[in-house]
Amino acid sequence: MTEIFFFAALTGVAYVYCGYPLLVLILAKVRPQPVHKKAMEPFVTVVITAYNEAKCIAATVENKLRLEYPRDKLEIIVASDGSVDGTDDIVRAYEASGVRLIRQEPRAGKTAAINRAVGQASGEILVFSDANSSYAPEALRCLIENFNDPSVGYVTGKMIYTNADGNPIGDGCTTYMKYENFLRWAETHAGSVVGVDGGIDAVRKSLYRPMKPDQLPDFVLPMRVVEQGYRVVYEPRALLREPTLSRASDEYRMRVRVALRALWALWDFKHFLAFSPSGLFAFQLWSHKVLRYFCFVFLITAFLANLALWNQGTFFKAALLAQAAAYLSAAAAPLLDRLRVRVKLIHLFRYFVLLNLASAHAVFKFLRGQKQVMWEPRKG
Repeated sequence: MTEIFFFAALTGVAYVYCGYPLLVLILAKVRPQPVHKKAMEPFVTVVITAYNEAKCIAATVENKLRLEYPRDKLEIIVASDGSVDGTDDIVRAYEASGVRLIRQEPRAGKTAAINRAVGQASGEILVFSDANSSYAPEALRCLIENFNDPSVGYVTGKMIYTNADGNPIGDGCTTYMKYENFLRWAETHAGSVVGVDGGIDAVRKSLYRPMKPDQLPDFVLPMRVVEQGYRVVYEPRALLREPTLSRASDEYRMRVRVALRALWALWDFKHFLAFSPSGLFAFQLWSHKVLRYFCFVFLITAFLANLALWNQGTFFKAALLAQAAAYLSAAAAPLLDRLRVRVKLIHLFRYFVLLNLASAHAVFKFLRGQKQVMWEPRKG
């Protein structure tokens, strides 16, 4: 029985990170769902949410003003969630360029700020940007082309994390993002993407539904679109660049926050997990999200079962030693970094462990009924 638990746990880990992407890739090749793109110029509203972003908000607004899109068909709204560091004054300096400031007072969180901004938006298409998101000049046009396809309701761009100082946490983040972007490409060609980043996303305004303040827009909005019978697709030509976090503690807190809000979103949309209204999307949701967030259970089970199987042969001894070495090397990674010893595989495994620890922490908070509504600016 212990052997069954051991091999089942290993299979679970392999399926989450390798098996599911392979199955989606096969499905995309066998039964491709192309997106019929065409250049178009509908009226667009870009919504930038900000809380105490004085250091970067000017650069972000100027970045949006320089986008290769007709200025008379582009509206830019900055939704300030009770900022107190001068963010609002900086945004007001761009009013002559047509930038609108909407202040949310008292502070109520990013999701509430988005709801408020959308309520005053004029665009046929809504585009959501973070306060530190830098778009490529052609990014908006690339996003919009996808809406020529009447089956498309939501489009997400390609997130590229920049790691200028080459810190190990940044390396882990950029590698993970490359993996996620590949998966989104495959999911698009199979049908719909499950979950987005939120920094470069567009939705038909007619499909937007107000969200509860504690809900995660990056997850809930795409789910709402699928619920209404439309596709969520990935556009790799729409490029967004953001700096990575440099400290493991900051990355960990961000991952806990995102996972916790995603778990509550899954709870709100649990009818999808019952394979309704879409069997394929439910399969993707279970594989990409549910099992990913609970992968720490597989990892713990594999290690504990392996401990119990120590005396059952050379294979199990080698397997346990390999697991122990991997976890010990991940734990030693910060020390190696201080000694300027950079072994990429060790730091990548450290990031893998960080992701799963953050998921475990988020699950614990979820089971205790904890929610997180407010957010703090990312630290580069």
